[in-house]
Amino acid sequence: MKMGEGVEWGLHCCVTLAWLRDEGPVPIARLAAWFDLPVEYLKKRLQALVRAGILNSTPGVRGGLALARPPERITLLDVVTALEGGVDPFRCTEIRQRGASGASAADKFSRPCGIAMAMRRAELAWRRELAGQTIADLVAAAPASSAHRTRQGFAGLR
Repeated sequence: MKMGEGVEWGLHCCVTLAWLRDEGPVPIARLAAWFDLPVEYLKKRLQALVRAGILNSTPGVRGGLALARPPERITLLDVVTALEGGVDPFRCTEIRQRGASGASAADKFSRPCGIAMAMRRAELAWRRELAGQTIADLVAAAPASSAHRTRQGFAGLR
């Protein structure tokens, strides 16, 4: 499974915004500077999180982004789905029913394709794992020094 770099960016920004919850909205330019990312591309990625109700966007001079709900109510699957879409990574096109393979099949495909079933089970396990972890879990697993360094660093970026 391959995901775009926007997923990594979105997850890191969500964790950072969780650490900065008491600071008010954080401008996208400050997030981009913190991670050395292109502002416009980061803005496009984070707008998908705003549309999904994961982030709030406040316009104006004192505006920026903040988590739209508590970090324990934002799953990794929420972020991945907002950024990558809900498209299934595997799509069975039933090639077993084509050509000579399909013409010579004795059982006439009465059972679902075993390959499609195996891929679906793997996808469901992946989704369950992402749905079972939240931004709060990532915050809790990070070294305490990361949160402190982030707060200190953002105070210096003002």
